Amino acid sequence: MPVPPLRGALEYNEASLRWAADDFGHVVQHRPRAVLRPGGGGDVAAIVTFAAEAGLPVAARGAGHSTYGQAQATGGIVIDMAGLSQVGAPRAGLITAQAGAMWGEVLEAALAGGCAPPVLTDYLHTSVGGTLAVGGIGGASHRHGLQVDTVAELEVVTGAGRLATCSAERDWRLFDAVRAGLGQCGIITSATLRLQPAPDRARRYCLWYDDLASYLADQRRLVKEGRVDYLEGQLVPGQRLPGQPRGWCYLLEAAAYYSPPGTPGDGALLDGLGHDRDGEQIEDVSYREFQHRLAPGEAALRASGEWLYPHAWLNVFLPAEATAGFVGEVMAGLTAADLGNSGLGLLYPVRTDRLRAPLSRVPDSDLVWLFALLRTASADDPATGAAMIEANWALYDRALACGGMGYPVNTLPMSAADWRAHFGPRWRQLLAAKQEFDPYGILAPGQGIAHTELANDT
Repeated sequence: MPVPPLRGALEYNEASLRWAADDFGHVVQHRPRAVLRPGGGGDVAAIVTFAAEAGLPVAARGAGHSTYGQAQATGGIVIDMAGLSQVGAPRAGLITAQAGAMWGEVLEAALAGGCAPPVLTDYLHTSVGGTLAVGGIGGASHRHGLQVDTVAELEVVTGAGRLATCSAERDWRLFDAVRAGLGQCGIITSATLRLQPAPDRARRYCLWYDDLASYLADQRRLVKEGRVDYLEGQLVPGQRLPGQPRGWCYLLEAAAYYSPPGTPGDGALLDGLGHDRDGEQIEDVSYREFQHRLAPGEAALRASGEWLYPHAWLNVFLPAEATAGFVGEVMAGLTAADLGNSGLGLLYPVRTDRLRAPLSRVPDSDLVWLFALLRTASADDPATGAAMIEANWALYDRALACGGMGYPVNTLPMSAADWRAHFGPRWRQLLAAKQEFDPYGILAPGQGIAHTELANDT
């Protein structure tokens, strides 16, 4: 079967195949047959049509930030979305970006027009299409939901090769199937995103806690009372002060955005909180600088080589009533070595009434906490990486047992049965959408949702 004419190129060289068989996780390597460097959305539609007729699996790859082969396609075609990176100028509170654009590029284009996306990922070198396929979470999600909740319109290539424009008013079933749909029903080629006015400054608060209960209570209070624009938190190992017991501390990180001459009132914002007043840190930075706050850390990890180490990540949403008990038990048995040299723990709340995309799955609770252990394994010790993945499975099962759910970016070999449990009452909706929009079952095989298993589950 001849390959259709393309504006871009279909590559078979060793360097391209090796590149497409790896990702940020560096845990699994699934080698494709070819890599498409598309010259536009039409190339994506043409190659998906070709793959459907040939029975070849297809996966779209943005920044390659997956950790367990989610954007790989064994024996199939990986579409390198990096060439689809154009970002338009903001207009009437909206901005259109191709799926391969990085969120940092979207931010810069929006700021040029005095606007900004309501929700940004912590790390801005993730792609628009990649985060919208899983949901897209950040420190403003307690106010605005996930990134998929800020989308006005999408251009999508379905598994049948149809190039379609969809929104809540137009082709809404496809719109609902691709937002947080794990790439199962379509490949996002561009997105029109809602914007809000951009502030000039960010007042950043770093507040320390030795007690988990006080930390969680203050996070809840800040969210419920709407005191801050950004709210996250970290789990920090070791002694923070001389004479302090070893173990874990909790760092609450918050930010209030503003434009002079106005300024946040520290007294009102911090009133009634139970943090260590002697250790609080407050700084003013530009809004742009705040959003790029991870850049120095990335540069350091790249310089040391640790950026290229294996990453075994686990992210789960916990219901409010179970968070303290679950996290307390986990932290009691966790050591810094369990995270690795550059590993990180996160713990912060999200209001579920802000989440509207039907395939975004969170526990049935007004507030849920994202609990993430972002482990980094040793590059020369495969056994450590394997042990971290086993530990992820154990914690994932414990989270499910207490009513939790996974945020679907994990270093876990998920099966169709695991995904059936994850989607719960939405599983049938995903099945129907998969059969309608990917009738040949070729899209996103790396997620572990096998088409044959789906067909048997009808």
